[in-house]
Amino acid sequence: MKIKIVFILYCNFLISLSIICGQNIQNNVKTNHGNKFEQLGTILPGPNDFRTASGAPGAKYWQNRADYDIDALLDEKNLQLTGSEWVSYFNNSPDKLDYIWMQLDENEHDPNTDSNNFDGSKLSLPLNTNKINSLENRARLEGYGVKIEEVSDENGKALHFIINQTMMRIDLPIFLAPGSKVKFKIKWHYKIPDRTTLGGRGGFEYFPGDGNYVFTMTQWYPRLCVYSDFQGWQNKQFTGRAEFSLAFGNFKVKMTVPSDHIVSATGQCQNYDKVLSTAQFKRWQTAQNAKEVSEIVTLDEAKNAEITKATALKTWVFTAENVRDFAWGSSRKFIWDAMPITIEARKIMCMSYYPKEAYTLWRKYSTKTVAHTLKTYSKYAVPYPYPVASSVEASNGMEYPMICFNSGRTEKDGTYSESARNNVVYVIIHEVGHNFFPMIINSDERQWTWMDEGFNTFLQFLTEQEFDSKFPSARGPAYKIVDYMKQSKDQLEPIMTNAENIRQYGSNAYSKTATALNILRETILGRELFDFAFKEYCKRWAFKHPTPADFFRTMEDASAVDLDWFWRGWFYDTDPVDIAIDSIKVYNLTNSPVALTVNNKAIEAKVTEFESITKIRNREAGIVPLIDRDTFLQDFYYSYKAPVDESKEQKQPVLEVVSDTVMDKYKSNYYYEVSFTNKGGLVMPIIIQWNFVDGTSEIDRINAYIWRNNEQNVIKTFVKKKEVASIILDPLKETGDINEANNIWNINEKPSRFQLFKSNQEGRRRRGAPKGDGNPMQKARNDSKG
Repeated sequence: MKIKIVFILYCNFLISLSIICGQNIQNNVKTNHGNKFEQLGTILPGPNDFRTASGAPGAKYWQNRADYDIDALLDEKNLQLTGSEWVSYFNNSPDKLDYIWMQLDENEHDPNTDSNNFDGSKLSLPLNTNKINSLENRARLEGYGVKIEEVSDENGKALHFIINQTMMRIDLPIFLAPGSKVKFKIKWHYKIPDRTTLGGRGGFEYFPGDGNYVFTMTQWYPRLCVYSDFQGWQNKQFTGRAEFSLAFGNFKVKMTVPSDHIVSATGQCQNYDKVLSTAQFKRWQTAQNAKEVSEIVTLDEAKNAEITKATALKTWVFTAENVRDFAWGSSRKFIWDAMPITIEARKIMCMSYYPKEAYTLWRKYSTKTVAHTLKTYSKYAVPYPYPVASSVEASNGMEYPMICFNSGRTEKDGTYSESARNNVVYVIIHEVGHNFFPMIINSDERQWTWMDEGFNTFLQFLTEQEFDSKFPSARGPAYKIVDYMKQSKDQLEPIMTNAENIRQYGSNAYSKTATALNILRETILGRELFDFAFKEYCKRWAFKHPTPADFFRTMEDASAVDLDWFWRGWFYDTDPVDIAIDSIKVYNLTNSPVALTVNNKAIEAKVTEFESITKIRNREAGIVPLIDRDTFLQDFYYSYKAPVDESKEQKQPVLEVVSDTVMDKYKSNYYYEVSFTNKGGLVMPIIIQWNFVDGTSEIDRINAYIWRNNEQNVIKTFVKKKEVASIILDPLKETGDINEANNIWNINEKPSRFQLFKSNQEGRRRRGAPKGDGNPMQKARNDSKG
């Protein structure tokens, strides 16, 4: 009995340890110091032959590979996909494998899959048919999910398999030895879901006005799970949220579709001369050397196809090398345009596919936004390695290698609002950017959403600002994260949380990660150190499987800056930034100090949108946004000035400057002893703007290490040549401070007389898109007609 009790206690200890290993473990929690700046230590996995202590792949790093040869038939009449595939799986690991795991993602729509039933639900008013139908998932999803017809080896012999919801295990008759491969065949079919009603990333959208469909074929074929050195098989079930962990490989895919459909897909088409009309194929050839965007399939041709609706079939053949996935779109509604660009002597065809409902917006913005995104990401990450990049309008947003699906349609008259235009640019940059994270730098999305969504959102912000310096970026600047960070702790999780368990998904995995990286770039490391280290991470892990530890270690290795305190605070904890000024003591050597009259009115000019430090530094660096260089992109809203709503403008404090006559009386130094409190818990640099009585100002930046001896309170004395009227913490809103009310201090007291001898002794002791009346474009057009 005692043995059993000890064993149970020991097991419980191990379980408890495993729960906390990914969290912010601290060794000195009962003190006011020595916690925030501990090294990550055992929080990170130890380095080994596969992953080094520097964050680079090790000498024995390996990863498995999967090649696919697929035939697919799109049955538009019956809304069904039928496919067969030959899969060649290469075991490059040192382990013998007696089974392999495949992903059946389309089983997310199977009524028997747990994820369709394990969420809570309640009725909310007003009720509608969609809300009621959603309560009856089993009936709503009847008939959906993947139907496996065959799994066999090269000789046609059946292989035993078992399906566990969205995962399928294939048992091998003999071990798959290290360095060997296995080839097998799978046949399957499934009912294509209406993604506008059933949800999901792939499926169809029906257009009742003309009776046609747009198909987005994603997660459509059985795919290999990743087998890795750090976790073995990644076979965590797909619930519809956490995305994908996939192996690299080569693809050859044949897609048989109605003969008037236009197909966009991962990779390069091998038979355009067979599937396009003579005129379209000639336009495609001409587009290879075009200087501007040109149409391959025109608006008129797409409109005509909507009416005629061919019943014959054609087969499109695409190939792709060294990609982790394959997706495609198909519709007779597609207009198709293209433009080539060059990145490091490599030609890339940037292309867009869209229905007439999006024509005015997409013809102007889509392909050029694709090109701009590839160029900008290539500058900050790695040069784009693939030959094409396509953007498909499908009223949603989702990413795959060389192809992504985006949203953005116009009003029926072809006009659009400024927010609609911005949304098109926003979503295309984001989804095209995913070509880099995770399609090239291939992190495990099923486990760590932030390593693809967060990194991508960060570079999306930089790309938006280099597209248009006035672009209203929703994520990236530190002040944009304040509302999220100031919530109560029971609403928050660390960034280092599994994707399935995050409550506020976008704010955590996207926004907080992007904010942290932007702070790291602009405030902690500076652009030169950050950009080099981030690029080094991307180069090291391009076409490989990185983990969080690889990123953390590489950033420190390439910058020579100890950032463990930063990873602890921003990635492993939920504490916000809230640094307060508690008090200020003022000293000088003059005999006749004079009190200042200061009021608390705007310190900076009124602005409708706060100008982030990134905007300021881009301007100082001479970065000219694309929209200012390319007149093709300058639409109605480029010069349109929206009416200013005075009630919504932010009013900041302004100082009343004392006269030069008064200032002439004081020539000596002023000593300002400032007490700070870390009320939020997250240690950050102290950034202070000093506003002098002569109307000038300057900024001091104190490294976050100032908190290392006391994480709650610090006192620092500053020497100034001029008298100070007020100080402001975090004046450029760089740190995400959640309470600006305690960041301003007006100095109204008279400076105390400061004795030099006494100060020396003290120094020794202290040492240590809107609806309504139409958009402005419509109004301007109507006014001109009137």
